This record gives sequence, C-alpha cells and structure tokens, in this order.
Amino acid sequence: MDGREENFSHESGKQTQKLARGAIEEARMVLPGIQALFGFQLIAVFNNRFLEISAFEQRLHLSAALLIAIAIALIMTPAAYHRQAEPRTATDFFVKLTSILITAAMVPLMIGLCLDVYILADLILDDVNASLWIASLLLAFFAALWFLLPNVLR
Repeated sequence: MDGREENFSHESGKQTQKLARGAIEEARMVLPGIQALFGFQLIAVFNNRFLEISAFEQRLHLSAALLIAIAIALIMTPAAYHRQAEPRTATDFFVKLTSILITAAMVPLMIGLCLDVYILADLILDDVNASLWIASLLLAFFAALWFLLPNVLR
C-alpha cells in the first residue's frame, strides 16, 4: 500500500469516527424527551381522570405507551450494539445501523404521540371526528417533517 492509500484509509477512518459520534449524539438528544413522555404516559394511568375515558381510549393509551417503549428500544439499540459488538471502534456499518434505527424509532414515536393527542382532544372536545382530524393532521405533520422533508432536500 502506498502513502496515498494509507492516508485515504486514515482519513476515511476519521470521517467514520466523526459520523459515528454525530449519530450517537443524535440519539442522546432525542432519548430524554422520549423517556419523559413515557414517564408522563405512566403517570396518566394513576390519575383519576383516566378512569373517565372509555375502555377503548384506555387501550389506545396503552398502545401509545407500548409504541413509545418501542421507540426507546430502537433509540437505545445503537449504544448497546456499539458497547458489545464494536467497542473502541467505529465502522461504516455502525453509522448506517444507527441511522436506520433512529429513523425507525420515529415511526412508533409519531404514532404513539398521535394516539395520545387523539385521546386528549377527545377528552377536551368530546368530539370523535374533530379529535381524529387533529390526530391525523399531527401525524401528517410529523411524517412531512421527519420523512418527506429530508428526502426532498437530499
């Protein structure tokens, strides 16, 4: 291997390290908010008003909490993988895996949030149709910002 190839390999490794650090930082930025949301979802069950919502809406809330838990698992997986499978190193595979997992976590996160917003809207407005509209518009907004926009601007 000549000096140019060795230099390219070294620079490529630095770039991968930088991308890996950035990906982990993205996960660290998102995780506290998701965990706080999950905590509020758990607390809601012990609130007296929770008993006032229908059994269907209580099940929707459980579904939303499960979806948020799935989002947490997806967000935390890169760190667990890195610590166990690739300690003290960063690979292109790890960067790609992290990107896929963070993106995948946005799906259950947005659906879980929209389910809880539906429940909240129905509790406040007492109007299923308006609540469905609000939750659907929020879902479209999340999808546009988190999936459509990045692909359009790529």
